[in-house]
Amino acid sequence: MDALEKILDGNDEHVADLAADHFEGVRDGQDPSVVSVSCSDSRVPADAVWSANVDGDLFTSVNVGNQAWAEVDGELVVNDAVGYAVSALDVELIAVLGHTGCGAVTAAYEAVTGDGAGKSLPPAAEAAVGRLRPIVESAREDGVFDGETPDGEAVNRLVECAVQTQVEFLVQNDAVPEDVAVAGLVYDFQRAYGDDDGAAYLVSLDGETDSEALRDSVSETHREKVGSIR
Repeated sequence: MDALEKILDGNDEHVADLAADHFEGVRDGQDPSVVSVSCSDSRVPADAVWSANVDGDLFTSVNVGNQAWAEVDGELVVNDAVGYAVSALDVELIAVLGHTGCGAVTAAYEAVTGDGAGKSLPPAAEAAVGRLRPIVESAREDGVFDGETPDGEAVNRLVECAVQTQVEFLVQNDAVPEDVAVAGLVYDFQRAYGDDDGAAYLVSLDGETDSEALRDSVSETHREKVGSIR
């Protein structure tokens, strides 16, 4: 099976690249400072986005639509990975990372606008998309997009809305300690925010979404990677 051989060959390369002391200090435990919530999309490398090359530095949650929440008994709660990271690992930062051209957000957009009529998804994927639909509905009511907005542009605005909504959810949730910062970012490979492929743009920090205020929260080096397309 070619696909299986491909990943096994990749693991051989991984093993060959590891230094003998690579796991020293983390063989029996972990102490990451960040939990990153990113999308399952094959174009979004969960660790490489942050150049997280040292094992033990980054705790990751990867799922459809980079969702920091899950539904339990009909209630939205902090998802398993984030909940564990803030309660058992004492991380300092939650990074919610959306991305341009997101398929889950596109599916939610099409479901709300009617463009996706007749399309079917597996039940779990349908449930994941369903958790994003209220964001799309609210954004339409708020004028984030309308019938004249090109589909691709509308989806990317909604990606940003989804990230900001989840940051607000985490900030307000009692499961997240007050001393844990929550950042919302968008990984851009469609050059919607700028010309740097693979750049992550800060669109929210602890619920703040004003671009000028956000620029004041980062160093001069990173101020060009702050902004909104809404």
